[in-house]
Amino acid sequence: MTVTAVPPGLSYLDRIVVDVRRRLEERKRCSPLAMLQARLEVPSPEERSNEVRPSFLRAIAGPQVSLVAEVKRRSPSKGPLRPDLETGRLAREYAAGGAAAVSVLTEEDHFGGSLHDLQVAASAAGLPVLRKDFIVDPYQVWEARACGASAVLLIARLLSDDELSQLAQLAKALGLDVLLEVHDAREMERALRVPEVAIGINNRDLESFQVSLQTTLRLAGGVPVDRVLVAESGIRGREDVERVAQVGVNAVLVGETLLRHTDPAAAARALVFPPVPVGSRGSVPTGGEGCL
Repeated sequence: MTVTAVPPGLSYLDRIVVDVRRRLEERKRCSPLAMLQARLEVPSPEERSNEVRPSFLRAIAGPQVSLVAEVKRRSPSKGPLRPDLETGRLAREYAAGGAAAVSVLTEEDHFGGSLHDLQVAASAAGLPVLRKDFIVDPYQVWEARACGASAVLLIARLLSDDELSQLAQLAKALGLDVLLEVHDAREMERALRVPEVAIGINNRDLESFQVSLQTTLRLAGGVPVDRVLVAESGIRGREDVERVAQVGVNAVLVGETLLRHTDPAAAARALVFPPVPVGSRGSVPTGGEGCL
């Protein structure tokens, strides 16, 4: 793993973004944007409606809580999780366990992911696949489509309002859905100004990497009912799924809990079967706080 040296005092998130930008420039040199675009034809609205590529938003917007199961080899906060995972096999296990979609970490230096993982998962699972990365450039959205993704993650903390709007519009033009991630009330306010995107509440603070399920419980009530809402990180088991369902969460994005299990399909099934109904936004949850 080659990680760029960065000035002292930068947060871990800053360090990740430094390495993301370095890798991005390397890929741009090898395959310029014009070359990448030449491999793809931007679909018309009619073509998008007929495209085989499954819809991420439709898959997770049902009346029961859906599972977005994650492919991830390691994380900065937890270290190795499943370093020798076989992406295709794991994606198929998730599908067998009832996952509605698959999230694939494609960041290389800190999470051990790759665009190849994205391609393999998209072809193996038969489910919508989310490219989960630190997207800071339109080139990465084009890459996501080229590699078979159905959706991309945009992180409000990393992007200006103009960048969020432009990247979301590009994703839509390319036939991709957007999961727009927030962690606090200010980011939520900004995210809700971006139309036609799902809102993801990350229970992990990307600066400190501390996790608290209270983040979702606190912010969910401010999300309009016409928005798909996803709780990310901090889901340890069925009880946590039920708690976030009470405040109107449509889907949970889960990685570590599944990846540490010897039978990921069984672990996935245990989270969402029997089905958990999605509650009303603004409901007050019961029980104590859950954290990793």
